[in-house]
Amino acid sequence: MGHSTLAHQRADSEVYQFSTIGALLDGVYDGDVTVAEIMRHGDFGLGTFNHLDGEMVVLDGVCYRLRADGTAARAEPTDRTPFAAVTRFHADFEFDIAEPTARSAVIDAIDHRIASANLIYAIRVTGRFRELRTRTVMAQEPPYPPLTQATEDQAETVFTDANGTLVGFRTPDFEQGIAVAGYHLHFLDADRTAGGHVLDFVLERGRAAVSGAAQLHLSLPTSGAFLDARLSGAELAERIDQAEGPRAGRPPKP
Repeated sequence: MGHSTLAHQRADSEVYQFSTIGALLDGVYDGDVTVAEIMRHGDFGLGTFNHLDGEMVVLDGVCYRLRADGTAARAEPTDRTPFAAVTRFHADFEFDIAEPTARSAVIDAIDHRIASANLIYAIRVTGRFRELRTRTVMAQEPPYPPLTQATEDQAETVFTDANGTLVGFRTPDFEQGIAVAGYHLHFLDADRTAGGHVLDFVLERGRAAVSGAAQLHLSLPTSGAFLDARLSGAELAERIDQAEGPRAGRPPKP
């Protein structure tokens, strides 16, 4: 990885995150923080909603809820979240992708351009996707199952020849459990009416933009199920891969 972009990265850029992916793994699906509060801290990001009722995409200062049937609509400011991460997107660098490129190759292209694997990067890829596979977890009812169990019944959607944007983060390995280490991406189509959590894709052509951050503001819940959640363990990375999909373009384990 080169260091040419390091000088251009804003040292004060921050990712604001509410709760942890480890808490979601342990079934903490209710939070007290509203969309309006999250939006005070950024204009770009992702997350989920209480009861796991839809995936969250924040793009161009608007928060969207992506539902299990593959549809998307604007979220309400009063909607609440158990997990979200946002930043103020500024492109430290951008590059075009002019030919059909698989997920793993897009990720490799970004990895070769970032300043360091130890910093956090917001990732935005806008273009036309030859094929894109997403999932959205179904809304859950208490008592909540762990995320690995909830994702067993996930609804998958395949988009073909779709225009839209990938929204997400590249997070350092040492943040595993706080966030999803590696790449965590959601998709929102150009009409802002469909999308989901990205499992795999082939980009026909498009443009990638990367916004680096050296600050992480982690806001933890002070009440509710989070206080008694099991947030560590040797199998943490494996549970995250099982629930969120393979990291950094690696094929899933058989």
